[in-house]
Amino acid sequence: MNAQRKPGFYLALLSTLFAVSVVVLGAFTRLVDAGLGCPDWPTCYGHIWAPQTELEIAMANEAYPEIPVDLNKTWPEMVHRYLASTLGLLIIGLVVIAVRNRHREGQPVKLPIFLLAFVCLQGAFGAWTVTLKLWPQVVTAHLLGGFTTFALLAVLTFRLSGLRFPALSAKRVRRVLKPLAAWTLVAVIVQVFLGGWTTSNYAALACPDFPKCQTQWWPDLNFQDAFDFAHPIGPNYLGGQLEIPARTAIHLTHRIGAVVVTVLTLALAFVLVQQRQRGWALLLTGLLAAQVALGISNVVLGLPLIVAVLHNLGGALLLLSVALLNVILNRKEVAYV
Repeated sequence: MNAQRKPGFYLALLSTLFAVSVVVLGAFTRLVDAGLGCPDWPTCYGHIWAPQTELEIAMANEAYPEIPVDLNKTWPEMVHRYLASTLGLLIIGLVVIAVRNRHREGQPVKLPIFLLAFVCLQGAFGAWTVTLKLWPQVVTAHLLGGFTTFALLAVLTFRLSGLRFPALSAKRVRRVLKPLAAWTLVAVIVQVFLGGWTTSNYAALACPDFPKCQTQWWPDLNFQDAFDFAHPIGPNYLGGQLEIPARTAIHLTHRIGAVVVTVLTLALAFVLVQQRQRGWALLLTGLLAAQVALGISNVVLGLPLIVAVLHNLGGALLLLSVALLNVILNRKEVAYV
């Protein structure tokens, strides 16, 4: 494996690491119920940070009586906003570098431009998360957008790194590895969506036991309300609006999705070992094992904050790994034997 780095590599690497902090703090903000720590956007109770003096807090409480000031919740919300804004500035820098070097062979240009457009859309979803009072559809889309931004920045970093990988068996890759990797990626994306839908509907503790749910293998479930994506706009969704059977259906579906992802990821790792790609196999199985352990711990330990945040991060890293493997398998530069 050799490398010939292209312009923008170090900025892309910094942006990827920065995106990790945005994903982690976003998870922290949701889990401490600080999504409405500031009920307006882009300011916080009309301030660039948060109201501080007694007079400012009194005026803020008068303006937003339904969401009184809680300084323990305003700071994670505002730090998250400023980190996300800084990430946008870094991506603008990547676009400038890409355009300036567009005539260099192999220099990615479309991906940085797409990333800039996507992060602008992500900013809009961040605003709608607040203004639509944690509407589950928007919260879930915002989470998916954060994971996607992180994955795309990592892919850009890989492309700018100039890394090359050992030769693979063309026949085996075409018939088995590429389709399996693609289906695994689809399963992980669906599972990330289910995780987002679980957290945005406050269903993480709908099943407080494991492996059963409410001491049963198949408790009372309401799938119709659980996956009704036409929730009305207007109510404050902090704490959730669904009844227990609907939340239980969401939680149990997320568990079933975890089983599907586990089977596909292990199958993918097995094929990678056959292809003498033990590093990739170990990476995927390690991330999978950590995710499963964290998911179970969330249930049996009652959703401790650090475990829940790490579970979000683990999902992002598993998505990134499978996505990057798919990119590698579909790149023209991959050598075959």
